[in-house]
Amino acid sequence: MRRYLMWTIGLIAYVLAVFHRSSLGVAGVTAAERLGVGTALLAVLSVTQLAVYAGMQIPVGVLLDRFGSRRLLVAGGLLMVTGQLLFAYADDIGPAIAARVLIGVGDAMTFISVLRIVAMWFPPSSNALMVQMTGMIGQLGALCSTVPLVFVLKSAGWPATFLGAAGLGAAAVALVVGALKDTPDPAAAPEKRDRGLRHSWAHPGTRLGLWTHFATQFSGSVFALLWGYPFLTQGEGLAPATAALLLSLLTAGGIVMGPLIGHFCGRLPYHRSTLVLGIVGSSAAAWTAVLLWPGRAPLWLLTLLVLVLTVNGPGSMIGFDYARSFNPAARLGGATGIVNVGGFVASIVLIVAIGVVLDVLTPAGAAHSSLGAFKVAFAVQYVLWAFGAAQVYRYRRTTRRRVAREELVLRLA
Repeated sequence: MRRYLMWTIGLIAYVLAVFHRSSLGVAGVTAAERLGVGTALLAVLSVTQLAVYAGMQIPVGVLLDRFGSRRLLVAGGLLMVTGQLLFAYADDIGPAIAARVLIGVGDAMTFISVLRIVAMWFPPSSNALMVQMTGMIGQLGALCSTVPLVFVLKSAGWPATFLGAAGLGAAAVALVVGALKDTPDPAAAPEKRDRGLRHSWAHPGTRLGLWTHFATQFSGSVFALLWGYPFLTQGEGLAPATAALLLSLLTAGGIVMGPLIGHFCGRLPYHRSTLVLGIVGSSAAAWTAVLLWPGRAPLWLLTLLVLVLTVNGPGSMIGFDYARSFNPAARLGGATGIVNVGGFVASIVLIVAIGVVLDVLTPAGAAHSSLGAFKVAFAVQYVLWAFGAAQVYRYRRTTRRRVAREELVLRLA
């Protein structure tokens, strides 16, 4: 039972990190009004946060292998609390960007720290399921940043909302300080430590994990983090409450699908890449139906799109299962950091591209972008899907050859 207690403590820290990360999603329109910025500068807030997150993954992974999960969770939590305090009083784009930088750095330290807790406390046979459970339960933070955050913003206002978020983050830090342990046997950890980041990168299985994360995460992530809400309300004409409910469905559906995908990966590990390619194909097909629909899409089709996108988050977690499969636990932090870069780089590219296309296609003085502009902007996804799927296919073949060669060596030894 102690392993589940340690996991739960780390999970609470991750739930709060996801909440901090996602809090700009439904607050984007309010933030644009408060800060006096357009869609391009609004995108800068999300891009800055994600760019910092992605850029910090490998350095944080190396630090994680050296200092352990507890220290990084404390440091990351304090940075996110500071960021939310600054964001609460930001009334200009400069302080707002600084706040999101702090949140991005703190967020970067959280998820891979919790994955290391899973690797150190749980047996390999249950790792795939526990990673999926971690990722999906963590999305409760995103769920709280949709309908509940809209309600709090309307009733309590901007400063009180983000001061409350800072207070919740401080409570999570206190819990980690008081109760979390890095490993069941801390004295044995330093003897097994291997900081060979180069060796992790050299294995094609790690790069398969990277491109898996790249290809599967960005569509659902960008939809939830920034552009889904404006697309649904300004483009498709849905009421704010309906749009927030669809974003909540995106998160709730991911929570349901996560354990199923984890069970699949545990039972059929040699078919993980096939599932990844299927997720990419289904996402592209659902978006094609919405983008080609003449005029505004019916609610049932938008709901179907969201249901398909619920698999994106769990699908991206397969990348971390590849990192665990092909790297020893002692260098798991670095390998996980490499994998985690993929999806967030893709998300950054998509967020910027959508913002630029909307600015180009929206006439000066218009109240908001048209549905046609949104459809053209979201079509950028097809380039990322094609590139990511090609890389997954490439490194699937390379990894399978490497595994077959190593098994042959073992049989001959």
